[in-house]
Amino acid sequence: MPAYHAPLNEFRFLLREVLGLPLLSNLPAYASAGPDLIEAVLAEGAKICEQLLAPLNRVGDQQGCTRHADGSVTTPAGFKQAYKTFVEGGWPSLGCDPEYGGQGMPVVLALAINEMVSSSNMAFGMYPGLTHGVYEALHRHGSDELKRIYLPKLTSGEWTGTMNLTEPHCGTDLGLMRTRAEPQSDGSYIISGQKIFISAGEHDLAENIIHLVLAKIVGGPEGIKGVSLFVVPKFLVKPDGSLGARNGVSCGSIEEKMGIHGNATCVLNYDNAVGYLVGEEHKGMRAMFTMMNEARLGVGLQGLALSEVSYQNAAAYARERLQGRALTGPATPDKSADPLIVHPDIRRMLMNQKAFNESARAFYLWIAIQADILRSHVDAKQAEKADDMLALLTPVVKAYLTDQGFAHCVNAQQIYGGHGYIAEQGMEQFVRDARIAMIYEGANGVQALDLVGRKLGANGGRAVFAFFGEIDALLAECADDGAMTPFCAALKETRDRLEQATMWFLENGMKNPNHLAAGSTDYLHLFALAALAMMWTRIARAADAGLRAGTGDAGFYKAKLATGRYFIERVLPDSAAMLAKIKSGSDAMMALEAEAF
Repeated sequence: MPAYHAPLNEFRFLLREVLGLPLLSNLPAYASAGPDLIEAVLAEGAKICEQLLAPLNRVGDQQGCTRHADGSVTTPAGFKQAYKTFVEGGWPSLGCDPEYGGQGMPVVLALAINEMVSSSNMAFGMYPGLTHGVYEALHRHGSDELKRIYLPKLTSGEWTGTMNLTEPHCGTDLGLMRTRAEPQSDGSYIISGQKIFISAGEHDLAENIIHLVLAKIVGGPEGIKGVSLFVVPKFLVKPDGSLGARNGVSCGSIEEKMGIHGNATCVLNYDNAVGYLVGEEHKGMRAMFTMMNEARLGVGLQGLALSEVSYQNAAAYARERLQGRALTGPATPDKSADPLIVHPDIRRMLMNQKAFNESARAFYLWIAIQADILRSHVDAKQAEKADDMLALLTPVVKAYLTDQGFAHCVNAQQIYGGHGYIAEQGMEQFVRDARIAMIYEGANGVQALDLVGRKLGANGGRAVFAFFGEIDALLAECADDGAMTPFCAALKETRDRLEQATMWFLENGMKNPNHLAAGSTDYLHLFALAALAMMWTRIARAADAGLRAGTGDAGFYKAKLATGRYFIERVLPDSAAMLAKIKSGSDAMMALEAEAF
């Protein structure tokens, strides 16, 4: 059975020494929650994840969720009590507004907890994770009355939430949806239709489930311009906040899935259900994107989280499992064979994973800080820049971290050989669970199209040039530091390749939009490599400073520098191939007639 150990030393190093959390005390959230408090909360979160959630991960996979004849659903053994403990500990309310019972903690802390929860039990983590997305959408777009009714219970976790977009005949193309909303004289709407793939759609963890549902108001515009967003509670809520009658929404079935069996992924039937408009009529996508962007960051973390836990177990196995001899001579001559860790190809897989995990964690924490700046920075220009970074990099986080997370889970399974294919070891569950993250909340190909089709040109390219500015500022800071020369050179080379790709798109995309689409995934991956190279440069600078100061763990800092060196020598060269593929355009890709496939 696999084990999980929360990477608390990594969090501490990144927050204090790499990202400079103590310097952000001018922001309200950080003034009340300094580094010491954040680290204490992380330590308590680690206990919950390691001791309560991780042991339930295999239970959830084996048992799954059960739908009963009346449409009710029960979660796997232990989930209900674990959720009760999670709520009683105040974990759902960490990053929520104190006006509605939240703790007002920084986004960076909430996302770090999210990573640990997803590593320990991804299926469980989806219940509170989706709830927070509903909270964010209502907090930003809901009326005062909707906020009063729903936000306190969503904040506490007493009620959970879902996001309802997909229908049997339409996924990404939401303009095709058929779910209808009929206006009523009291201002409510009657919702009718069917939604599929609804994570946490029905369960026994909470007394009420608040569904956010996309639907078209009868008589409204066709296509995506006619889509509105509605709150549809499982149980109607009385004016005093108590629960009333059961609403007209029911679970028709539970999807039979490849992974995340512990989460109830439902077909939901809306039969004259009562709903309430969120935001303006026919403007539902704008409000839903608040939740989707929140969810996309969370899904990106799922990719990293499963890469982390699968790495921990694969590394432990490679150190212990005896197989063959080192090519340079026996490493353990007193034993019958050497451990797997001596073999270069095993090292290749582990180092790829380690180098990704450490820089991807720094990347999302840096983005979380941008979210905190956006929420509360008094300087409008700083807030605008943070908003630009969030919009630009959300698809990069979602797609790249889940693409790599799945690939690394597969490689971690490979390290086990045949044992990795056996359920007892747990590695095949990580592979199965990780696969969905590349698909839901917007398939990764769609994320790449969003990046090149919408984000690059937004505001005249202001965000992407600000990103280049971040890299250039870091290179200038390190220019006179000889120890940083290899990292700066590699970062500069990757940055220049990304700029070349960006300019190629600007010059050729208008001539043939297929050029943009054909190179979009390579471009997103190239963008991610530039971002991780920036993170590794910061990590290396902090590690080198720590070694020079002589006050920290020298072995920890040396390992950071060695892993960073591996990244720049063995991973970053992929950026050259990505640029070459982007510049090849779409002609070869589109040359075959459809009938030839």
